[in-house]
Amino acid sequence: MNSTPQAVDWQASAKLLQPRQQLFIDGGFVPALAGATFDCISPVDGKVIAKVAAGDARDIDAAVISGRAAFNRGDWSRAKPAHRKQVLLRFAELLRAHCDELALTETLDMGKPIADSLAVDVPSSANCIQWYAEAVDKIYDEVAPTGNNALALITREPLGVVGAIVPWNFPMIMAAWKLGPILAAGNSIVLKPSEKSPLSALRMAELALEAGLPPGVFNVVTGFGHTAGKALASHMDVDGIAFTGSTPTGKLIMGYAAQSNLKRVSLECGGKSPNIVMADCRDVERAARAAAYAIFFNQGEMCSAGSRLVVHESLKDQMLEQIAKVGRELAPGDPLDPATRLGAIVDMQQMRRVLGYIDAGKQDGARLAFGGAQAREASGGCYIEPTAFDGVRPDMRIAREEIFGPVLATITFRDEAEAIAIANDTAYGLAAAVWTQDLDTAHRMARAIRAGMVYVNCYDADDITVPFGGFKQSGMGRDKSLHAFDKFTELKTTWIELQ
Repeated sequence: MNSTPQAVDWQASAKLLQPRQQLFIDGGFVPALAGATFDCISPVDGKVIAKVAAGDARDIDAAVISGRAAFNRGDWSRAKPAHRKQVLLRFAELLRAHCDELALTETLDMGKPIADSLAVDVPSSANCIQWYAEAVDKIYDEVAPTGNNALALITREPLGVVGAIVPWNFPMIMAAWKLGPILAAGNSIVLKPSEKSPLSALRMAELALEAGLPPGVFNVVTGFGHTAGKALASHMDVDGIAFTGSTPTGKLIMGYAAQSNLKRVSLECGGKSPNIVMADCRDVERAARAAAYAIFFNQGEMCSAGSRLVVHESLKDQMLEQIAKVGRELAPGDPLDPATRLGAIVDMQQMRRVLGYIDAGKQDGARLAFGGAQAREASGGCYIEPTAFDGVRPDMRIAREEIFGPVLATITFRDEAEAIAIANDTAYGLAAAVWTQDLDTAHRMARAIRAGMVYVNCYDADDITVPFGGFKQSGMGRDKSLHAFDKFTELKTTWIELQ
């Protein structure tokens, strides 16, 4: 049984935590073949948590060989769906049973508040695994409507060995979004977590084995993108690669896949999502609070963050005043304090990047409405104040480039056509929102905005039953929902001629 956040001494628990540090291949922990390691540094205080194995191409090859052998063996790939269901349900329950440990690992590794790790990250990951477990024996194959002289069967088969590369902002959740459909469909997986947050993936693999997943089905290789990540995407015996991360890296992944064996590619990449507040928005305070959390939650480290506030000129001052109020409530604090609502930026490199964008906004002529400074410097960690700019033009860097930090760019408009033009004036197309009381306006704008998800009178509403993914350079393919199975299965037609 897990405790409430207030009942645990998280500082003391952090000192006792012993995270897994080696690669997980063929059902066991092993060092990198080259013996290399890298320091896993906590953004909470700048201290080293662990020395983690730095896998390279040879380790990726060992993991892929293990995954292929498991797939060919068939004790998972050809197992009855009902069996895979029971194993994955046990896996989900083990994630819940180890909630405190996993949440603490997540907070120390990437800096998010312990309250969020406990309430959001671990439960959402377990729920995702459970949902795909329950779906696996409810997906039916098809019989095509051919003539009476033939029987045409359309069946789904697992893809084979799938590589998954996941980011550092939601390490467990992003891993679960890949693991759920990949494993439920009967594939083997080689998971490469971000080198900025590698720890929870290793523990998840260990718990999956405990739940009954056969050795070799779930392998984890920690290491760097330019070595382990590139080797996984380039591997000739990997049948598909699923990636979540930045658009520039997604383009590299596509290139590696094309240059190797033309493996299937699915990408969930960056975003610069518009949060549009129309003049008829009746509850400005609610819209402002949602806008604040849309950019400040998880320290703004979200691909779907509402980083562009596109607001009617008549409401701009009122919206910014209310957002600033929420920003003051979200002053960065110690992530191990259950009362903290805004934690640490993942590392020094990312903190300097965000601060560089804040400087660029000032230099380009935007007005700093509030925030804009590093916080809690004495802690040794990486913290930035909630920040908002006013007077942003659509051509400014802070309006066009993904910052991945708690920085809001405010752009005004005069009419619906201008709002839509601003919303679509981006290389990205992941998410968007429209705040309006008019049903016609809501439907008209939702159709006009080029994004994979359009929220109406809310932001970042979420459920495992709906697909997640974007248009344009935000990627291709969808995570979550039954649509995710399309990425990790092959359709086979079996045509039987009847005499």
